[in-house]
Amino acid sequence: MFVFCSKRLQSLVPICKIVGDSEIGLCIIQSSQLSQKSFSSNTPSSLAAEKYKPQEQKQEQDHSFKVSYLIKSCGLTPKVAASVSQRINFETPERPDLVLGLLRDHGFTDTYISKLVKACPSLLLANVEKTLLPKLDFYRSIGLSGADLARVVVWNSCLLTRSLEKFIIPCYDILKSVLIHDEKVAKFFVRSSRIVLDRVASNISMLRALGMSESSISVLVTCHPNVACLKTSKFEKDVEKVISMGFNPSKMIFIIALHMISSVGESSWAHKMEIYKKCGWMEDDFMSAFRKDPCFMGLSKKNFMGKMDVFVNKMGLQPADVARVPIILRYNLEKRIIPRCSVIKVLLSKGLVKETPAMSTVLIQSDKAFLNRFVTKYQETVPLLLDIFHGKSSSL
Repeated sequence: MFVFCSKRLQSLVPICKIVGDSEIGLCIIQSSQLSQKSFSSNTPSSLAAEKYKPQEQKQEQDHSFKVSYLIKSCGLTPKVAASVSQRINFETPERPDLVLGLLRDHGFTDTYISKLVKACPSLLLANVEKTLLPKLDFYRSIGLSGADLARVVVWNSCLLTRSLEKFIIPCYDILKSVLIHDEKVAKFFVRSSRIVLDRVASNISMLRALGMSESSISVLVTCHPNVACLKTSKFEKDVEKVISMGFNPSKMIFIIALHMISSVGESSWAHKMEIYKKCGWMEDDFMSAFRKDPCFMGLSKKNFMGKMDVFVNKMGLQPADVARVPIILRYNLEKRIIPRCSVIKVLLSKGLVKETPAMSTVLIQSDKAFLNRFVTKYQETVPLLLDIFHGKSSSL
């Protein structure tokens, strides 16, 4: 053993002497490192890493392919494409190409396709013949196609993901039973920002159980589709509140009240009640007004206070007088209330009218009727009345 080692060292010395004795140690270290590297490269862990390296490379290639496809074919930004690629898995473009082709054939623009893929990337892997085409054909059959269909589906991808036979058609049947005509059903889809068909079906059943007429339900679904699509628990709570305020479900005004209550959140409701109090309404005044015409709840603070200022401070009404005829709050302040009230104010100031006519009479009647009664009749005496009526001048 000793002899072998001595010969090995002797064989190294001549090599080291070529570069000088001072570098012998360096040569030995380099030789040692080379030996260690050769050994370590054959350890089990390194062999395992080499074994799985192709798999990692494949995964990276698949990911890169997906991101590239989502950018080039679907119009997503690199950042969005990277995020969406984590939610879908495909290695070839065949099926996604078929899906995109079908959507484009049905009027989906690149913009709508980008939004749809971002919202529901799994649609790229849907079966075109069995899953997507039957649904698109069904929607087309009821008058929903092109840009309208694309817009609806972008906001409600469930219309392409839920079962046609078990979910979509049964819900359509319920809507059709209320709306009668397919064009009204299509309009419902278009007007709804978010369609949850099972909620609509449940909410319609609830109203029917309360004895609401089909015509009233039709008005709700057609005019206020987002209310019809409310979560059933919220819808039930709002319906109970409307009933507690004295509204009869068999009357059309119930729908108006339901829309107002559903549209105005609790915090906004409390804020509006403070505004009404500042304008002189008591709780009884509010309830009286709301039961007669709930629409004033939709007015902004500025709008409501501006109208009350004209009625109370300019025309001499009491706040309770306005509450008794809340329909007058519906009319436009600048285009109707101020011009007509200005005409009445001028007539009163000149003694041509003995007392202030009812605001309902002043505001509700047509332009022709108002002109005949309050303008044309006195125009020779007050030539400016016509300009005041047209809003070119004001006496308030």
